[in-house]
Amino acid sequence: MNFKKDLTTNILPFWLKCVDYENGGIYTCADREGNIYGTDKSVWFQGRALWSFCKAYNLIDKNPEYIKAAKAIYSFLPKCTDTDGRMYFTVTADGRELQKRRYYFSETFAAIGCAQLYKATGDKEVLETCEKYFDIALKCFKGEIKNQPKINPANNPCKALSPVMIMLSTAQEMRSIDGLWDKYNPIVQDCLNEILHGGFLTEKALFESVSLDGKFLDTPNGRIVNPGHSLEAAWFVMSEGILSGNKEALEMGKKIIDITLPMGIDKVHGGIIAFTDFAGKPPVQLEWDMKLWWPQCEAMIAFRIAYEIFGDEKYNELYKTFVDYCEKYFVDSECGEWYGYLHYDNTPSTTLKGNIFKGPFHIPRFYMVMAAMDEGKAEDYLRV
Repeated sequence: MNFKKDLTTNILPFWLKCVDYENGGIYTCADREGNIYGTDKSVWFQGRALWSFCKAYNLIDKNPEYIKAAKAIYSFLPKCTDTDGRMYFTVTADGRELQKRRYYFSETFAAIGCAQLYKATGDKEVLETCEKYFDIALKCFKGEIKNQPKINPANNPCKALSPVMIMLSTAQEMRSIDGLWDKYNPIVQDCLNEILHGGFLTEKALFESVSLDGKFLDTPNGRIVNPGHSLEAAWFVMSEGILSGNKEALEMGKKIIDITLPMGIDKVHGGIIAFTDFAGKPPVQLEWDMKLWWPQCEAMIAFRIAYEIFGDEKYNELYKTFVDYCEKYFVDSECGEWYGYLHYDNTPSTTLKGNIFKGPFHIPRFYMVMAAMDEGKAEDYLRV
């Protein structure tokens, strides 16, 4: 793959066609050719698309179309925000509420999108918006803003990995803004410590949920490992090691890769599966053996960063194997972008290119990390 060329001539142009300049925002329900098949808008992807276009502008190519798209998306964020400051999960084409969920990931993605737009424009209002969304997310993360729990916490007291991962990555992004390192670095360090020492990481797996005191839960949900999340966490952790010189983070990121691969790789057909049960029991997720787009992206980033840090050829071989695998099965050379969902045998389960959960984020991020590393500028990706 020529990552810089493919990003700027294939991946981002595919999504530029989905920007809604009439109402603001971006559509992500795109079919194989990029035609819009549904006008409900994912609020996650307002922030994620904003981040992708602005990060590409700041790091890869000063294309004015990226900023034009970003400003259209940014203008739509107020419509996605309720009177209590929380964001919706989905809205109509013109920004009316459809769903509002307990998760605060809409706010974290809006924060990182605004962070990159501020870096691109220097607009102080954008920075204020950025910090506003982060503050709301942090209050939810700390429990200062109460959200309806998915499961009664009195009868199932546990904690989840994904909010800690997202908060780590979001705080790293906030910390990268000039003058804000000291403000956000303590949050980064708290999240890093929770991932490494809060009970999620054991000698055999990085678990998705554990008891409140960090103990293994021998339940269907407690035994679940999400290999994509684990590998994404691995490179988040290694990135922190690079940025702050934390040698433990480097080693623990490598460890996460090594303990995840035996459970996550499909040794017959290739690729990373969606879920697995740590104890070898039937996974509760019916899509457990599917190959989704984003775990492959996170795996390749983790492999390549590990190779750059440790020089172990096995990570380079894994990286090259997965690049070949994704080119063969995920990349759509005829219509552009990637398929999102493959069956276990790598046949597409659907030809759609986008929906409420798939849009411009994991794939552009992967291409940008690889493009930076191809030019020997890995730290530029992490700092820009």
